[in-house]
Amino acid sequence: MSSRPRQLALALDHAESYAREDFLSGPCNEGPLALIESWPDWSGRAIVLVGPEGSGKTHLATIWAATAGARVVSARSLGEADLPAALATGALVVEDAGAIVDQRALFHLINLAHEEGVFLLFTARTLPSLWPVTLADVVSRLRALPVVTLYAPDDAMLRGVIVKLAADRQLALDESVVGYLSTHIERSFAAARSAVIALDREALRQGRPPSRTLAAEMFRDAV
Repeated sequence: MSSRPRQLALALDHAESYAREDFLSGPCNEGPLALIESWPDWSGRAIVLVGPEGSGKTHLATIWAATAGARVVSARSLGEADLPAALATGALVVEDAGAIVDQRALFHLINLAHEEGVFLLFTARTLPSLWPVTLADVVSRLRALPVVTLYAPDDAMLRGVIVKLAADRQLALDESVVGYLSTHIERSFAAARSAVIALDREALRQGRPPSRTLAAEMFRDAV
């Protein structure tokens, strides 16, 4: 007896939209969003944007970079970067600053940005006090930087994030699926992303629609 072949789930990339109109605003992020949109009227020229994985740091940094004409570098690559060139546009985003490996490069970056009047936006999952920095001069400079924080999503935000992530993957979820996921996963942006990706792949693998029934089979014991 022949059986119906299962469809292979291909690990295709699905680009998330980082446009301003696709940023979901709510109580967990309204302060950081207001700060980004208030540029260039910042109280200082360097800001640290802190939040958990998937909370919107890169999205906000991308919005700001487009407005300010900022270049973007990763903290891990600072030691290899041409710092004057990185600061040439007058604005720079340093992503994942908590993963800094070259403290002296960070020291020179902050000093050079100050001298040149360049705006800096650091993104990180943790506060600067928890970054692996031991050089006293760098520690003192980091302490002086204002920090804005992104928080965990409330119910409405979590549902909105699930809908957006599904739309980014061209995945149609009805309200029953969104409601089920939002109450059966950890209340975090990272969990929402993982759940949508997993549901998409499993639906494709089984050749089934991403229904509430399928979501229940996958996530009933998730929380």
